[in-house]
Amino acid sequence: MDVRQRLIALSSLHDHLQNLPTATKDTLFQRMQNQNSWFTPEQSKHALEGIIRYLSPQKIAAWVDRYPMLSDPSFSPKTIGLIMAGNIPGVGFHDLLCVWLTGHLAWIKLSSSDQVLIPWLVQQTEKIAPGLAQAVHFSEQLKGMDAYIATGSDNSARYFDYYFGKYPHIIRKNRTSIALLDGKESQEDWNQLSEDIFRYFGLGCRNVSKVFFREPDQIQAFLKGMDPANQIINHHKYLNNYEYNKSKYLVNRTPHLDNGHLLLVENEALVSPISVIYYEMYAGEADLRSRIAALEDKIQCVVSRNGWWKDSIPFGTAQIPNPDDFADKVDTVQFLLDLR
Repeated sequence: MDVRQRLIALSSLHDHLQNLPTATKDTLFQRMQNQNSWFTPEQSKHALEGIIRYLSPQKIAAWVDRYPMLSDPSFSPKTIGLIMAGNIPGVGFHDLLCVWLTGHLAWIKLSSSDQVLIPWLVQQTEKIAPGLAQAVHFSEQLKGMDAYIATGSDNSARYFDYYFGKYPHIIRKNRTSIALLDGKESQEDWNQLSEDIFRYFGLGCRNVSKVFFREPDQIQAFLKGMDPANQIINHHKYLNNYEYNKSKYLVNRTPHLDNGHLLLVENEALVSPISVIYYEMYAGEADLRSRIAALEDKIQCVVSRNGWWKDSIPFGTAQIPNPDDFADKVDTVQFLLDLR
C-alpha cells in the first residue's frame, strides 16, 4: 500500500469505529473489564473515543503533511517490535498508528494488563482495511526485529535497553504530569483539573500526580474543588489504594490532608501513588521555571488554568492528546521514517 491507500484505509477505519452499534461497544467494554477491572466501561469508552479522534481524517491529513518522506516510492518496509504498556486501555495504539502510517510491519507484544482492545481493533481493521491488518502480527517473542519501540517503567527500560539497545529503538521510561495553580481557579477549573487527575484512575503518564501551589490558602480550595469527583471511591481497586495509603500515613504520622477520596501530601517526589497527590509551594514564576526545568525529562504534560503557563495545556485536556502529542516528546513517525 502506498501512503494514499494507507490514508484511505485509516479513514475507513475511523468511519467504521465511529458508527459501531452500541451493543458491539458494550460487549467490547465488558470484555475489557473482565480482563482488567481498572478498565471500567466508562474508561474504555473514553479510550476508544480517543482512538477514533486520532483517526480523524482531518487530523491525520494535517499530521502527515509534515512528513514529505511518506510519499517516497523507494521504500522497503521494516519489522518493528512494539512492546506495549498496559496502564490504560489501548495505550499502545498510537505506536501502531505510526507504524501503519509509515508502511512498516508491526510485531506486537501485548501487556498482560491490556489483552483485549488492540487485537479487537486489528480484527475490526480486517473487515474494512485488510491491507493494514496484514501488517500486524502478535507474538510473545520479538527477536530479530529491525527496530523496537518499548514502553514501560524505569526498571523495565533497563531490561529493554539490555536486549534491544543495539538496534534502532525508542525506549520510554516513567513519566507523569503536573498542574500549576495561580490562585484564580473557579469550580469549573477544578472540575476540569479533576479530569486530568482521576481519568483512568490516575494510571496514565498524562495524569496529574503533582500540584504546585502559589499560596497556602489554595490547598483547601483545591481539596474542596475535587469534591464532585468523589464517586471514584466507589471503585474497589481505587478504594483499596486509598485505604492502604491513608493507613500508611496515619501509622507513620505523615502529615496529609484528606477529603474522603483523595489524599494530599507535601512531597518533593514527582510520581504519587494512586489516590494520592503530591504538592509543593512555589515562590514565583522564576522559582517555578527552575523547578520544571530540573524535572523536564520526567514530565509528560504541564496543565494550568486556560494554559496560562507557557508550553502548558488547559485543565481538562491532558487525556485528550492529538496525534502529534508524542510520548516522551520523541517523534515516533520521524524515527520510523529514518529507518527507510
